[in-house]
Amino acid sequence: MKESVLPEKNVTAGAAERILVISPNWIGDAVMAQPLLQLLRAAHPGRPIDVLAPPAVSPVWRQMAEVDEVLETPFRHGALQLRERWKYARLLRRRGYAEAYVLPNTIKYALIPWLAGIRRRVGYKGESRHGLINVMHRDETPPRPMVAFYAALATPPQAVQSAAGRAALPRPRMAASVAQIAAVCARLGLDPARPIVAFAPGAEFGGAKRWPAAHFAGLARAVLEREGGTQIVLLGSPKDKDACAEVAQGVPGAAAFNLAGATSLADAIALIAASAAVVANDSGLLHIASALNRPVVALYGPTDPDHAPPFADLAASISLRLACAPCRQRECPLGHQDCMVKLTPELVWRSLQPMLAATPAHARGHV
Repeated sequence: MKESVLPEKNVTAGAAERILVISPNWIGDAVMAQPLLQLLRAAHPGRPIDVLAPPAVSPVWRQMAEVDEVLETPFRHGALQLRERWKYARLLRRRGYAEAYVLPNTIKYALIPWLAGIRRRVGYKGESRHGLINVMHRDETPPRPMVAFYAALATPPQAVQSAAGRAALPRPRMAASVAQIAAVCARLGLDPARPIVAFAPGAEFGGAKRWPAAHFAGLARAVLEREGGTQIVLLGSPKDKDACAEVAQGVPGAAAFNLAGATSLADAIALIAASAAVVANDSGLLHIASALNRPVVALYGPTDPDHAPPFADLAASISLRLACAPCRQRECPLGHQDCMVKLTPELVWRSLQPMLAATPAHARGHV
């Protein structure tokens, strides 16, 4: 796969018409959009698929087999930058795109394929994008689950998706190579002969989605009681460093590796691929683990476990489904966060323990 910031390459005469997919801004959404690429590849096997993505999300697309080239957006987050978008669209115009799939709902991203003169521009109504989007889809009430939401763009607009159609959709799929995994483990001092269990204590949406650090630490102790040689890898962004440090303080010895803020997203993908199991809040790393088909325990509090569940062969979605949930708030409006606090380590261990028993200690992700 090729990668570039600017689409400098022109398409030569006679080359196959290309497809442009404009990425969502969130890691988890990008992962859940992957089945759309599988459907587009099946429908147009001869057309290269390029993805235009923010730099923070682009590593996700580079782990997807259907992607020919990843183009990184040069725009500032939230800024219109109309002149810059016009210049970028002129570069895209030379690449011969037959159609564009605009996954964000904003006008800003719908402008790009319109300015580039791409004939077929597919997306949801979003911010009243009539004219900018000329194959207009509309969501349902209640909203479609995320995988079905993006996958629907591969077919003509429909008012209601059938349950059978949703069930038949492909699952999100990513892969990390053996060489990629080995290089990252060696650089970070992880022993490939010992099992890795990855925890993702962070969540971008807000504090309400975070399982308490003390609970993650309690779960880590249960893992170590079963297999003392396990390496507990704590993953997240720099903003998660303190939360991960709190988890590590509750883990005996040197079994916990606080890597929050110390890895790139590509590194985190490799480490998740190397893991015997992953425990995560409702976050981008959860959906990466699912797409890599790692055993995964997903922890839901203020969000709906049915809207964006994991799809791995071994997966558990745990939610207490309290009367106040899902509130979908960044912080608990009642002040107690019972949906996560009362989700005990013992309850989560009941789902994780059989996964570890079913997964060989040497299990690793692969292409």
